[in-house]
Amino acid sequence: MLITGDTVRRFGRKQDHLGETLGRSGSLEVRLARGPREIWRAQRLRYRVFYQEMSAKPDVVARMFRRDADRYDTACDHLLVIDHAARGRFGGLKPKVVGTYRLMREGSALRLGGFYTQSEFDLSGMIERHRGLRFLELGRSCVLKPYRTKKTVELLWHGIWAYVRHHRIDAMFGCASFDGTDPDALALPLSFLHHHARAEGEWSAAARPERHIAMDRLPIEQVDAKAALKLLPPLIKGYLRLGARFGSGAVVDKQFGTTDVLVIVPVSAIDRRYVDYLGDEGQRYAA
Repeated sequence: MLITGDTVRRFGRKQDHLGETLGRSGSLEVRLARGPREIWRAQRLRYRVFYQEMSAKPDVVARMFRRDADRYDTACDHLLVIDHAARGRFGGLKPKVVGTYRLMREGSALRLGGFYTQSEFDLSGMIERHRGLRFLELGRSCVLKPYRTKKTVELLWHGIWAYVRHHRIDAMFGCASFDGTDPDALALPLSFLHHHARAEGEWSAAARPERHIAMDRLPIEQVDAKAALKLLPPLIKGYLRLGARFGSGAVVDKQFGTTDVLVIVPVSAIDRRYVDYLGDEGQRYAA
């Protein structure tokens, strides 16, 4: 779907933004995309990371426009990290989008018939058990390779936290990915998440039955936690530090060449150290 000014206005994204800037660190700024052109820049970054650097397989349209785009983009807010010191082809200053996250609230998802995550995981029971809570889906996270530093990741999380506070979000969730589509090659980290970080009780959720891949590939006594942690992708490791729990069962995404797990982060369960680190209102990188 092509993004136009009309489609963005139709989903009410333009007037529902936070302040002009959510935070700065040196030449880097974190804020929400301002209209279709900046959403297009986020999609170009996603294409570069997912399709050119990683092993995702583009369809004809994605390859033609060199963009990672889908029908959910028009209903989402797009968090950007922008480097204002970046230079263009001829040496002049040309601000560049170097990191992005896609944020979808429940009202927007309802207009599209559900969240993107629901194509892989059954969230109906979890959402039903928490009627009245505000859910936020996190997705399409990526950072340009030279910028994969602690500072860039912290800026993204600073922006997410400001967004969560502004919209009074109660719980976040989304898909997080391991490279590769062979679950047996990921037996140790998948088994670690299943045995030591699985969401239970009222926050439990599972992969859709027709896509469900068992995560308990090793018995708990064979899981070397220290070795497993070393095999976790940085994003999943970061979610764990935050206090996240993970759904039951993984899903193989052949288009993106990944094995996906469901991340669940109730805001009330976030480790207090991280709330204190950013500040209750997300002041750490305040502009």
